[in-house]
Amino acid sequence: MKEFSYKIKDAMGIHARPAGLLVKAAGDYQSAITIVAPNGKADAKRIMAVMRLAVKQGNTVTVTCEGADEEKACAELQAFFEANL
Repeated sequence: MKEFSYKIKDAMGIHARPAGLLVKAAGDYQSAITIVAPNGKADAKRIMAVMRLAVKQGNTVTVTCEGADEEKACAELQAFFEANL
């Protein structure tokens, strides 16, 4: 299992556009990818679950990757968060 934490910088938090991009990116991996936020946790491959977290600017989320390609998934998703959120 690999994980990283990230403090959301986007002024709108994880809103519809980046949530859709995140779900698409997470879907590229075999690993189970979970996002833990102040309002709960969600499967990063399910758009409604990610939106339900209602992550705001300044919230810290922890992303956990567990599976066959967890190293690659974790590294690339961390880069995604830094570039988009």
